[in-house]
Amino acid sequence: MKIVSAELPEPAAGEVQLRQTALGFNFIDVYQRKGVYPLPLPTGLGHEATGVVEAVGPGVDQFKPGDRVAYMNAGLGAYADYRNVAADRLVSIPAEVSDEQAAALLFKGITAQYLLKKTHAVKAGEIVLIHAAAGGVGQILCQWAKGLGAFVIGTASSPEKCAIAKEAGADIAINYSKEDWPKALLEATGGKKANVVYDSVGKDTFLKSLDCAAQFGLVVVYGAASGPAPAIEPELLNKKGCLFLTRPSVFPHNADPAVFRENAADLFDAIASGIVKSSIGAKYKLDDIVEVHKAAESRATQGATLIIP
Repeated sequence: MKIVSAELPEPAAGEVQLRQTALGFNFIDVYQRKGVYPLPLPTGLGHEATGVVEAVGPGVDQFKPGDRVAYMNAGLGAYADYRNVAADRLVSIPAEVSDEQAAALLFKGITAQYLLKKTHAVKAGEIVLIHAAAGGVGQILCQWAKGLGAFVIGTASSPEKCAIAKEAGADIAINYSKEDWPKALLEATGGKKANVVYDSVGKDTFLKSLDCAAQFGLVVVYGAASGPAPAIEPELLNKKGCLFLTRPSVFPHNADPAVFRENAADLFDAIASGIVKSSIGAKYKLDDIVEVHKAAESRATQGATLIIP
């Protein structure tokens, strides 16, 4: 990766020109850079940012210069200081939410929103298992699931990260780097398993996630921080308790602009009410983007990472 300079044209019809104020980093950026999710090269990277509207193109009437806005799926290229973005991919940032909160929480929070509200509608009293609970999405899932009345089990890769998961709302935190972590989980819950398991770790946790799901429970694989989850025979789901398995993605859930704005409004309400809190673990300059990726791959990050242009 390298920083390059380029002339930015005036915004075209339906576009808005932004002066970007904060960029959100997400692990999908690493997947795309490494080719796990292949991209045509050369390419920009980055999915989300906040900014101030500098100019609007023809046909744009819902935004004006000076408006504070955010996006999380407007095509790759958020790693930039100025950018032209399609207006229908933008959401307004309410006064109660800061630019840094929005940049730290939009992509991760929208991910948590569809996982908790759409993939499985979490209900009060349910048991929810959240892997990588000290990470950016994991902490939001813990906070929001707890706000919905769930009993939250968080896992993390170290005692320090388990403490972070508990601070984020996990009732129980389990160190999944230990071989017998499912046994420790069942001992902590008195033998109770989870109604839904949210697994963003993949290879290292997936098969054991199946052992932690209650009968008729749902296992949601939505990431692969340790590598892709191994393939299984469908019969295994029957043997493990007539389980359901799904592999969703944030982008289809927010492809429609109106739905995206509804989901973002739900998230911003949760932020404004204090249910979801921003946990910014580190801030980097855009010039230091290589160091951001190195830190993420070494699992040295906690909470959200922000990039400031």
